[in-house]
Amino acid sequence: MSSIWKPSVTVAAIIERDQRFLLVEEQTVDGIKFNQPAGHLDPGESLMAAAAREALEETAHEFVPSELVGVYLSRYQSSRMPEDVTYLRFAFTGHLGGLHDRPLDEGILRTVWMSHEEIIATQDRHRSPLVLKCVEDFLAGQRFPLSVIHTHPSVQAAANE
Repeated sequence: MSSIWKPSVTVAAIIERDQRFLLVEEQTVDGIKFNQPAGHLDPGESLMAAAAREALEETAHEFVPSELVGVYLSRYQSSRMPEDVTYLRFAFTGHLGGLHDRPLDEGILRTVWMSHEEIIATQDRHRSPLVLKCVEDFLAGQRFPLSVIHTHPSVQAAANE
C-alpha cells in the first residue's frame, strides 16, 4: 500500500502593538506552551480567512490580515507521539480589531502580550521553533502583499458541496 506524505497546513497571526506581540498560552501534549494565534487551514477556507478565524477563536479579537510575513516549513517531533508531523505555516500580520465576549478555544489558557526580549527568554516554552522566527522576520520588516496568494474559487465551491 502506498502512502502519500502531506504536510499539515497552518496559519499564524503576528500581531504587534507598542513593541509587544500577542501570544497565546496553551495546554499541549508536551505541557503549557506559547504560540502565536495559530491553527490549521479548514476545508473551503482561504489562508487569510483561516488566520482571521484562528485569531478570533484563540484571542477573542477580530484580526484582518494585511500582509504575509513569510512561509515556513518545520518538523515537529514529540516524545509522546509516534509520528513526526511536518508543518507548512503561513504567517500574516494585520490589523487587530475589537474584542468579543466569547470563550477562547479549548486548550487556550490565556492571551499574553510579550516583548521580543520576553519571547527570546521563553524559547524553551514555545510550541514551535517558528514562534521566534516569525517575530524576528516581522521585526526585520519582511512583508509580502496578499496578492502573492491566490485561492481558486473551486476551494470554496468544494466546501459548499
